[in-house]
Amino acid sequence: MNVNQQPHMASPYGQPQPGYQGYPQPGHGGGHVPSGYPAQYAPYNGPGSAYQQGPPQGKGAPPVSQPPFSTAQVPPGPTQLYGGPLPSTQSSFSRPPLPTSQPSAFPAGPPPTSTPSQLPGVMQPQPPVSQPSPYHSGPPPTSTGFPPQVGAPPRPRLAGMQGPPMASQGPPMTSQGPPMASQGPPMTSQGPPMASQGPPMAQANHIHPTQPGMPPGPINASLSGSPPQPGMQGYPPQQNGEHQSSDMPPVQKTRHRIDPDAIPSPIQVIEDDKANKGSEPFTTGVRGQAPPLVTTKFQVKDQGNASPRYIRCTAYNMPCNSDMAKQSQVPLAAVIKPLAPLPLDETPPYLLDHGESGPIRCNRCKAYMCPYMQFIEGGRRFQCGFCSCVTEVPPHYFQHLDHTGKRVDCYDRPELSMGSYEFTATVDYCKNNKFPQPPAFIFLIDVSYNAVKNGMVGIVCQELKTLLDYLPRENPDVESNIRVGFITYNKVLHFYNVKASLAQPQMMVVSDVADMFVPLLDGFLVSVSESRVVIESLLDQIPEMFADTRETETVFGPVIQAGLEALKAADCAGKLFVFHSSLPIAEAPGKLKNREDKKLVGTDKEKSLFQPQVSFYNTLAKECVAQGCCVDLFLFPNQYVDVATLGVVPTSTGGSIYKYTYFQAPSDQERFLNDLRRDVQKQVGFDAVMRVRTSTGIRATDFFGSFYMSNTTDVELAGLDCDKTVTVEFRHDDKLSEETGALMQCAVLYTSCSGQRRLRIHNMAVNCCSQLADLYRNCETDTIINFFAKYAYRSVLSSPTKNVRDSLMNQCAQILACYRKNCASPSSAGQLILPECMKLLPVYLNCMLKSDVLQPGADVSLDNRAYLRQLVSTMDVAESHVFFYPRLLPLQKLDVESMTLPVAVRDSEERLSRGGVYLLENGLNIFLWVGVNAQQELLQNIFGTPAFSQIDPSMTSLPALDNPFSKRLMEIIKSVRAQRSRYMKLMVVKQEDKLELIFKHFLVEDKSNNGGASYVDFLCHMHKEIRQLLS
Repeated sequence: MNVNQQPHMASPYGQPQPGYQGYPQPGHGGGHVPSGYPAQYAPYNGPGSAYQQGPPQGKGAPPVSQPPFSTAQVPPGPTQLYGGPLPSTQSSFSRPPLPTSQPSAFPAGPPPTSTPSQLPGVMQPQPPVSQPSPYHSGPPPTSTGFPPQVGAPPRPRLAGMQGPPMASQGPPMTSQGPPMASQGPPMTSQGPPMASQGPPMAQANHIHPTQPGMPPGPINASLSGSPPQPGMQGYPPQQNGEHQSSDMPPVQKTRHRIDPDAIPSPIQVIEDDKANKGSEPFTTGVRGQAPPLVTTKFQVKDQGNASPRYIRCTAYNMPCNSDMAKQSQVPLAAVIKPLAPLPLDETPPYLLDHGESGPIRCNRCKAYMCPYMQFIEGGRRFQCGFCSCVTEVPPHYFQHLDHTGKRVDCYDRPELSMGSYEFTATVDYCKNNKFPQPPAFIFLIDVSYNAVKNGMVGIVCQELKTLLDYLPRENPDVESNIRVGFITYNKVLHFYNVKASLAQPQMMVVSDVADMFVPLLDGFLVSVSESRVVIESLLDQIPEMFADTRETETVFGPVIQAGLEALKAADCAGKLFVFHSSLPIAEAPGKLKNREDKKLVGTDKEKSLFQPQVSFYNTLAKECVAQGCCVDLFLFPNQYVDVATLGVVPTSTGGSIYKYTYFQAPSDQERFLNDLRRDVQKQVGFDAVMRVRTSTGIRATDFFGSFYMSNTTDVELAGLDCDKTVTVEFRHDDKLSEETGALMQCAVLYTSCSGQRRLRIHNMAVNCCSQLADLYRNCETDTIINFFAKYAYRSVLSSPTKNVRDSLMNQCAQILACYRKNCASPSSAGQLILPECMKLLPVYLNCMLKSDVLQPGADVSLDNRAYLRQLVSTMDVAESHVFFYPRLLPLQKLDVESMTLPVAVRDSEERLSRGGVYLLENGLNIFLWVGVNAQQELLQNIFGTPAFSQIDPSMTSLPALDNPFSKRLMEIIKSVRAQRSRYMKLMVVKQEDKLELIFKHFLVEDKSNNGGASYVDFLCHMHKEIRQLLS
């Protein structure tokens, strides 16, 4: 069934089950929850939510004696049980104890019925209904004296709810694991014990109970007994997995709604991780420990494994064999960012020079010396950790071993004690066995009518005059030795001689675009400092020369060929910066036609729209890679330009694509110039080859990113910059052992921007496990989503998008069903049980499934989908996280005195207050949403006007005002932009304005107007899929 076209599903969860007692309402008791979170996050707290988390009771769940933990520490197999589907989130702990006269199961109401451990659905306040409610049998909760829920209408006493207290209904619920305190002396106010899973641990992601008389252990209530609040509807659990209908009056059926607070909250998980892992440095010495989330700010200390800034894995416990991997369906992959920038408080990888003989390597598998090599025979030989082959230690590298078998110089040598380091490469590692020339940058500027008219040509030429002083360099005090060249083009090409000895630049025109050649060698690629005067003169003249052009047609293939030929002639690697405006329809190699056809969207032929329309560019890309010619493309389209085809060369050469649709200088210049500056200045390696070696048992089988592969092992990148990631999938080819774990070594050979050939090495060891419970205990959902997105976005080239979405949903359901079947304690099928570290898999997967690439709205252009598809293929985990689940900050809660940001809110319209102002960022855009009732003082501080009506929605930058709020907001926007690889343009969105539709597209927990399901509906759908798999 396709979730995406479903209305709210009333069935199968909609009907109450006989004997079902409903659910405690989130946050009674003033809405304050003991953990100190603001009430809106309290969710998840509780045991109240039958969110059971105990050690997986699969085979061999380890005995646990941990203290209470909070979400981020991985408890032994924490589990989340959501009841029918889902639990209420606020803990029920802050309520007053019940009157002792009533044996109620959970603070709210009668004790559990005999259906063990079912999670009742979560209720939403509703007007009273006059029909008798099938939900309640037992005294109405009001009699227990709770204060009504904040914001809810006072609870009417419903007809049909009376009846004897249900003490007589069935035995107390079974408790798994050690007896709870309540099974000793009876807890008068609490009624019978709950089904608790596992040893007493405060629930991960639950608040530590503080209610008087509650045991400190798990109160894993499975809540089957707590009654819902009167008039609230929820999804009850199914009994024994069967769907039972009830005689619920039709008017109520439509009202079923799970409380969104009762389902896993991304914000809660992010905040918990910050609290638990943000204060201590993350040391990489322990094998198989999952790092803090990408949303947590932390410091890394390299003690033998690569920093998570370089490598993040989907699972830090790999299954020992392929059967287990197949059974769980958890993808085994690593997202590798070889040249990732580090914060200032972390040391970049050390550069080592092992002299003329080069780095020490294993004789058989050629792995480089690293901490996983074991020295034997007094240090004369070493055994490879990857293939177990024994290799002689060269005399110059010999060192004695200490009493533990370690070399005495172990901590003096980064390659023996650290996860990441670099070697200078010897001439054997160079092309044609000769050291490389310094690289070159060539700027190729479209000077056709559109490019001149929209101001692009003038802006580029003006900017390059200053930007050329900031070319990348190793040492900030020495000028860059990158040479530069310039070409302009429309349907012919103009080359410029900017030799230092000339008084004026000279232009040479090549009109035979079918057979491209470079008309000059001397004077085309020059040093900026030597030719500065001539270059500036040229950049002044170009906009004037073409100011009155009437030429509208452009070529594109020959432009790249020209840059490539120039690099070949100079015998160097380099980068082409191409500034292009329109579909290349002029007669030339690589000529394209407009094939945009909205009628194909959603059909089996849709995949052809993502494929290049001619093979010319694939061949050209291959030639570029061979030369080390990387292409960065800046597009300024006013209509369809076929990004799917124009993007082939950039995405195959390790380049980037930037797109400024309907470019207008006043509003888009800032974004374009910031992107261009960063793109020109960032650290980049050329002519790179990357290989990933693994220990026996697994191997790298698939690769995702912007690169070219001429064989099955080597990832070739004409350019590799600090933003690019390569994602690698691993498969088993043998068994792994729990003792040795699994090792991977990523080696990247590249030419630095100063022209030095280097090897960068990143090592990573993860644990191996023979129990599924251990696998599910140590996964990273953000990395899994990053992998799934890249896998899905590549799949649209060969399969209809609907099939891609369905297979992803199916894989996700299999992952969760396998956990439910093998690791979670037995409980009713009506409960949705999620592994603790994957409880956000459904919400994030849903965000990805309804993204523009996989499920476009009618207004999404084909070019934009092709652009996003290519963009996501090289994203790191932090970028894909915020891209699929944007960050939404409530600025009305901003404390100008504090350096911390206000806690984000969930991406849903119901979280927005009409009196607030919110900042939303997704890595590509920043929106400032202004509620119609925002306080005048707030508006005055931000916009300089107290009136909502006077705010100009077309502004793209905020006024710099002289007040603390404005200054702090400017700092926040600046720091948010600094964290992302693309400059985000600011858009102001006034509530109820036409732009609000664009903004709402990013409220990803809500139903989208392209048919994408809301988070709640998707979770129900996943639950149904999981139950089908289990039955």
